[in-house]
Amino acid sequence: MKNLIVAGINLYQKTLSPDHGWMSVHHPHGYCRFHPTCSEYAKQSVISHGVVTGGFLAIARISRCHPWGETGKDPILSTQSN
Repeated sequence: MKNLIVAGINLYQKTLSPDHGWMSVHHPHGYCRFHPTCSEYAKQSVISHGVVTGGFLAIARISRCHPWGETGKDPILSTQSN
């Protein structure tokens, strides 16, 4: 299931994403408010945390992406504790 989700995100990034796909020529400095982009964040969180937890993290991230929200670096939460 994880591979299917990641493949879907990859397809989105290559086709429709304003930061990764063919529309990126219109946004040379990026379109997303965060780094990494929301789709890359979702892909990395599903890979590192699994479909359920990674999906929840991705939905939480997308809900923070609005005109009145913050911007900047938003790394994926690590499962390892120091």
